[in-house]
Amino acid sequence: MATIQECREALDTLSGNLARADGGVRGAAALDRSLSCHITDLDETFTGRLDGGRIRVDAVAPGPPAAKAEIRLAMTGDDLLAMVAGDLKFAKAWASGRVRLEAGFRDLLRLKSLL
Repeated sequence: MATIQECREALDTLSGNLARADGGVRGAAALDRSLSCHITDLDETFTGRLDGGRIRVDAVAPGPPAAKAEIRLAMTGDDLLAMVAGDLKFAKAWASGRVRLEAGFRDLLRLKSLL
């Protein structure tokens, strides 16, 4: 099972990948939205912002998200690590229910290019 530190490092890696992306991916990641990522098996939630094509983690707290972020993710720590490493495709994990993504309709349309 992934640790909270490994999950934090994976989010940092994902942030760097988004910042280096180009084309449609960069445009989709350029949203300015509040973000939460609940690591279900550890029952910890990272909160922050997707801002300027980067993920900025502001806090980590026990339990599910205390407030409703504009973009909400939920998954196990192992799935987060596997996705960032390229061993698990986001679209497949989302379609199978391993990853939950909730956002407004317009944000989902923009984020689909990240899938």
